[in-house]
Amino acid sequence: MTASAPTSTTRTITLRNGLSVTVEEYGDAAAGGSGALVLHGGAGPRSVAGFAAALSQHAYVVVPTHPGFDGTPRPESTDSIADLAVAYLDLIDELNLHAVMVLGSSIGGWIATEMGLRDNRARISALVLLAATGVKPEAPLEIADPAKLGPVRTGELAFHKPELRLNPATLSEQQKAGMAANQRTQAIYAAVSYDPKLQGRLHRIAVPVLVLAGEQDGIVPLAYERALADSFPRATFRSIAEAGHFPHIEQPGSVFEAIGDFVDNEVKPDGE
Repeated sequence: MTASAPTSTTRTITLRNGLSVTVEEYGDAAAGGSGALVLHGGAGPRSVAGFAAALSQHAYVVVPTHPGFDGTPRPESTDSIADLAVAYLDLIDELNLHAVMVLGSSIGGWIATEMGLRDNRARISALVLLAATGVKPEAPLEIADPAKLGPVRTGELAFHKPELRLNPATLSEQQKAGMAANQRTQAIYAAVSYDPKLQGRLHRIAVPVLVLAGEQDGIVPLAYERALADSFPRATFRSIAEAGHFPHIEQPGSVFEAIGDFVDNEVKPDGE
């Protein structure tokens, strides 16, 4: 799929609990009340911007910036993955959306999973998890910690294509400071790299789930993603060749093909 750089708008929405969330919106918000919520990982909202723009050719898309990322305010009371999950369910309510597909990258996938567990208004129609984290890895599997690896090694493990790897020498001091601030914010939300109790609750998620994993992901092992998929009662697992931790960036065509098949075979039968 080729995106034509659709226009997006940015606004700040204040939720019922007083939390302010900055969102980027693509497409027509009035298109039937349905839509897609795209949740970024530790790399920030820009890491899913192209993906969201392409997705908006088919749906209204909302991309929230997790409070504290990219200089947005974060109240001290919002300090966990669960807090973000509840906030984004409130966001869906505020936007009056239904049949929402929630797509999350890395810890965004963890947030999406927590949303699925708490969706008592049945607003969510499906989850798409891209190189998601959240459950405890079984030894000898490990999830790499970018904070310990540094940007160069993280790039080598995160991207299959060398040209996509970050070169710190090309960054301004402002960009470096922004990345460091985002990393500190992620560390607040994910004080531990997984929830030891999460896997035991995933059987309660009734909606269909698509788990996508890059075959060359050096951050989250492929075997971890297979085990994650096995934890859901209605999961589809797809590996993406020649892709690392950001398959939606390295192989967008393959990712959208997988999502299309998933919608046609697993999601639409429920809604038609």
